[in-house]
Amino acid sequence: GNQRNTHIGLYDLQTKENEHLYMFEKNLHIISCSINNERTLLAVSFCQYTEEERATQLLQSVSKYLTLLIEIHPINNVRVLKAVDSCVRVQFLYPVEGRNASRESRLLLVSEDKYIEQFDIHVVAEEHKVVIQKSGQLPRARVVDDLVWAQWDMMEQRLFYIVPKESKSTLRCVQFYPDENFNSILESHLDIAANDTQLKLVNFGYDYSQDQDVASKSLNLQVFTSKAGGLCVCCSLVSDTPHEITYSIYFLHKGYNKTFTVSLERTESHQLKEVAFMNLDYYVAAYLPGRFLHLLNIQHPDLLCYSLFLTGEDARIDALQNCSVRSPWVAAVLDCQAGSLYKVSLSVSALLQFLQESKQDCERLAALHCALLYFQHTEDLEMQIIRWISENLSTCHSFDPIQEFIIASLYCRICPETQNLDKLLPYTSLHDWTGVVPGVICATDIISLPVLEFQNAKGFWEKLHSNLESVKYGEPHLHYHSNLLRREWRNLSEEVRSILFSLLFYSFWDFCLFANQGEERRTTAYLRNIFENAKKYVQVSVTFTPSYFAQVRLVPLFEEEDYQQQLLMGLMVAQLKDHLMRHLQYVGKKKIDQIVLDYVANLLNLVHRIMKEVWRRYQLHSCIFCFDQRGSAGEFAVFHIMSRILEAANGMCMPLPPGFHTLHLGLGVRCLPLHTLLHYIDNGVLQLTETCVRKLLKDLDDTEQNEKLKFSIVIRLPEALGQKVRQYWNHPINANLIARKYVKLLLEKLGNRQCSRPIPERLSIPVEFLPLNYLTNMLAEIENQGVHPYEKQDHVNARFVEETALKNTMTLLGLKYP
Repeated sequence: GNQRNTHIGLYDLQTKENEHLYMFEKNLHIISCSINNERTLLAVSFCQYTEEERATQLLQSVSKYLTLLIEIHPINNVRVLKAVDSCVRVQFLYPVEGRNASRESRLLLVSEDKYIEQFDIHVVAEEHKVVIQKSGQLPRARVVDDLVWAQWDMMEQRLFYIVPKESKSTLRCVQFYPDENFNSILESHLDIAANDTQLKLVNFGYDYSQDQDVASKSLNLQVFTSKAGGLCVCCSLVSDTPHEITYSIYFLHKGYNKTFTVSLERTESHQLKEVAFMNLDYYVAAYLPGRFLHLLNIQHPDLLCYSLFLTGEDARIDALQNCSVRSPWVAAVLDCQAGSLYKVSLSVSALLQFLQESKQDCERLAALHCALLYFQHTEDLEMQIIRWISENLSTCHSFDPIQEFIIASLYCRICPETQNLDKLLPYTSLHDWTGVVPGVICATDIISLPVLEFQNAKGFWEKLHSNLESVKYGEPHLHYHSNLLRREWRNLSEEVRSILFSLLFYSFWDFCLFANQGEERRTTAYLRNIFENAKKYVQVSVTFTPSYFAQVRLVPLFEEEDYQQQLLMGLMVAQLKDHLMRHLQYVGKKKIDQIVLDYVANLLNLVHRIMKEVWRRYQLHSCIFCFDQRGSAGEFAVFHIMSRILEAANGMCMPLPPGFHTLHLGLGVRCLPLHTLLHYIDNGVLQLTETCVRKLLKDLDDTEQNEKLKFSIVIRLPEALGQKVRQYWNHPINANLIARKYVKLLLEKLGNRQCSRPIPERLSIPVEFLPLNYLTNMLAEIENQGVHPYEKQDHVNARFVEETALKNTMTLLGLKYP
């Protein structure tokens, strides 16, 4: 104040003003102060005189530091708690929010003599005032002795502290409860030498003149926790090499430590300062003003490519230009020199700009991962990410951005539904990453897991315990992956193809009804169950997805049966259910069914989403599915992106929505020259579908070029599909193919059997060509035995074969068929 009084106030975030609590009628150097939850008691510690005053030798018998407990409701009695020559910090404990006013307050006193004790203070209400009940000594209990470092977690009422032990240190945590005393709940051994350091306190207030002196002689260390059960110890280390900064992050919830060494160019030694650490919940930030900002992923720290390392202007935080920074709670930063408290968050617009401008895969991966998993998904954010992906498909060399988008988006959407689901679903398509971050050297060491001691703990401790248990059981192996799915899909695909070949024009369901007993029946029943599940999931997940109809109106996807995709989807559903049931038995079958349904629905919807944005970007319309003209440059770009979607899906063994292959093939026919189109078909990039081939055979006229295209397509059709669609091309070449296939199938059905009676004459036209007569008679006899592979095409029979053969022969001879 103007009269050199010292005022203590409580800042109100709503009114932006200070509520006056107490005043000393002299200019004091306040060390620490704290107010209880009911705002009836104030604890203050301060220095009674300066070193200059002590030098006068007039105050030799007076203690340097004084700690007071003051009744302030209203201002009344003052009680001395400590009068010593060592500095003391004070901190009231707070009960849970919403609890009724208590008649008991508990106060922590932290002494630079390396101990912490707790005072129990009972108060009573007397004539509209609150006073301390006992007049004698207050009950106290020693919380910890011989500590060299301590940090207060004001939000969760936790005390982290370190005690030295030979060449290492032991980190412990005391949890304070609202209705109990306190319990030591965690112990972890750290490879940090802390024997000769001064006591360093974090989040117990900040005294600039004293803490600056302590900082140069003690540990620069902070403990950060996250809502997902992450526990990190961040420590700045002394480097033996000039112009290098070294810091370690102990990921205690993962069981390893990463030590980073950053080389700084053109830096004078006196400019090197300690790294400041900030807690952003999903990230821990290591910050050296003017040099770098390293955002380290807490939840997924195993791959270095998911942490952002920024330098230059990208790493500049205008408001924070010094290293005297503390992070008292999540997303908050205290600038100790300026006395300012800031809220800190990542900017989605700045991140997207960084993603657009990044030149290296490690930067792209980290920014993409941050955009997908850190920020809340919005339609606008997804649109911008998809646009970036479509523009950078050929620039990403060490990862597939489509795979990362789909897997990370699924992880973000599904995992919040159920606890521990994040440990069972994949968050990335990468199994490892061998790249480097320029300017950063990282060394990883395995450390022992923390020991937890608690009963029926909830919240953070429960999640931390779950994380530690998953590490014990080999967390990477808990994630669902597609290796088994890929093997089984390949095996069953061969089986389905053989079934469809034997069925020819019959439906799969007819085969299932008439299957024989034994192994064939068991396999068929399994396949039928797989297909029925897939059919149900497609119907529920696609048809009833809210955005589906809007997207289908824009993108011409056709509802059609694709046995390969249905088989893959059915297998994924079955295996994902088994995987979740194995590890989430307590959730129940109904809940797991819903999780799997949501997973498949979101997977298909994400592909729809990509298609929709790409379709909109290149301004294509829904009536593009015709073959009377060549494709535009926009269509070719969309075809290329669809090819990359297919490549990504094959890499992850992931099903695609119905109609995808039809649309892809249609664009291929419009955009590619014939030899390239056939090359794509032969190599499995384009898949022949009934809808597309039927439309192509019906819509295109029989010009020389179109005949060549149709013939090249028809001869490549699988047997069952060919018999369905060849009837739509009324052309001698096609009739010849149908007749040849018919003869081949009948003779294969006959096998080595001999006809048992003379072959009757069944000639449609008297022909004196004995080989043809013999063939048609044999075919007619086989038909009489009930073998007819083309039952749904009545015109395909022995007479059709005979007439086709005659037409083909006369055409070759240049004669006119009557």
